[in-house]
Amino acid sequence: MAGLKSCNEWYPFIVMIAIDFSFAVVNILLKKVLDDGMNHLVLITFRLSISTIFLAPIGYFWERNSRPKLTPRILCYLFCTAIVGASLTQYFFLLGIQYTSATFSCAFINMVPVITFIMALPFRIETVNLKSKSGRAKILGSMICVGGALLLTLYKGRPLFKHQHSHAMAPSAAHAVKLSSSRRAERWTIGCLALTVGTLLWSSWFIIQSYVGRRYPCQFSSTAIMSFFGAIQSAALSMLINRDLSMWVLKGKVEIITVLYAGMIGSGLSYVGMAWCVKKRGPVFTAAFSPLVQILAAMFDIPILHEQLNLGSLLGSIVVILGLYILLWGKNREMQNCATTIAQQAKEIREQEAQLPVITVSCDSSCPETK
Repeated sequence: MAGLKSCNEWYPFIVMIAIDFSFAVVNILLKKVLDDGMNHLVLITFRLSISTIFLAPIGYFWERNSRPKLTPRILCYLFCTAIVGASLTQYFFLLGIQYTSATFSCAFINMVPVITFIMALPFRIETVNLKSKSGRAKILGSMICVGGALLLTLYKGRPLFKHQHSHAMAPSAAHAVKLSSSRRAERWTIGCLALTVGTLLWSSWFIIQSYVGRRYPCQFSSTAIMSFFGAIQSAALSMLINRDLSMWVLKGKVEIITVLYAGMIGSGLSYVGMAWCVKKRGPVFTAAFSPLVQILAAMFDIPILHEQLNLGSLLGSIVVILGLYILLWGKNREMQNCATTIAQQAKEIREQEAQLPVITVSCDSSCPETK
C-alpha cells in the first residue's frame, strides 16, 4: 500500500512533464505555420474545434455516471475559462511567437506561476506569512521573477549563435528577410506586449479552473465544453476582422499535422491533464513546470528552425527560473509545515480521547422494563 501511495504521488509530476513536452512540440509547429502565413484566429478555431470533436465522445462515455448537473453558473464559468484559457490567450501567445521566437515565448510562460501566485492571494487560494521563512521566500521569489521578466523585455543583447544560411537565396527573398533595425525592434516590442497579456490571461485561467474543478470535477467534459466555447469565440472574432474565406483552406501537410496535433494533444489531452493536476496539487504546482517547456522548445527551436538565442533572453530566463524555484521552495516548505501541524493536532486529539474517563451504565432489576 505504501508503494502504491508513493507511485500515485508521482503521477502529477509525470503528467506535467508529458504535457510540457507536448507544448514544446506545439510551439515549434505553430512557429513554422505562422511564419508560412497562416492566420492566427483560423489556427485557433481549427485547433479548438479538433479538441472539441476529440474530447466530447470521451467525456460523454467516460464520465456519464459521475458527471454532476451542468448548471447555468458552471456554463458561465466555462465560457470565461474559454476566453482567458483558450481563444484570447492563444491569440496573444501566437502573436508573440510570430513576432519573437518559440524559445523566447516559453521564457515568458515561466512568469505564469508567479503571476498565478500573486492573483491567488486576494482569493485566499494562497497565503503569505511574512514572519516565516516560507512566506519570505515566496515574496523574494516573486520579486526576482518580476525582475527577470523586465530583463527579458528591456534587454535583448547580442546573439549567441551564428547560423549559416544559403548564399543562393534570391534577391527578392533576401530583401524580404532583411528587415530594418527599427522594424525588427517594433516587432519585438509588439511580441513582448502580446506575451505579457497572454501570460496574465493564462494565469487567470488557473485561478478560475481551481474553482471550476471543485464544482464540476469532470476534466474531459469541462475541457470539451471550454474548447467548444473557445472555437465559437475565435471563429466569430476571425469573421469580424477578416471575412476572406480563402484563409480557412489548409495548405500542405505541415498545416494539417499542426492543426491535428495542436487540437488533440495541445488543446485536448494537455488541458485535461492540467485540470487534473490543478485538482490534485493546486494551481501553483501545475504552473510551476512551465520552465521545462522553454528548455524543450530550445532543444528543437535552435537546431531545426535556426531561431536566434540572445544574451538577454538567456540571462532573463535564468533569473526568472531562479526566482520561480525560490517561490516553489517556499511553497513546499509551507506545505510541509502545514502537514506537520495537522499531524500534531491529530495526535493531540487522540491523546485527549485516550484520557477521557470511561463511563459505564448498568441496569439492575430496579430499572423499568421497556415494552
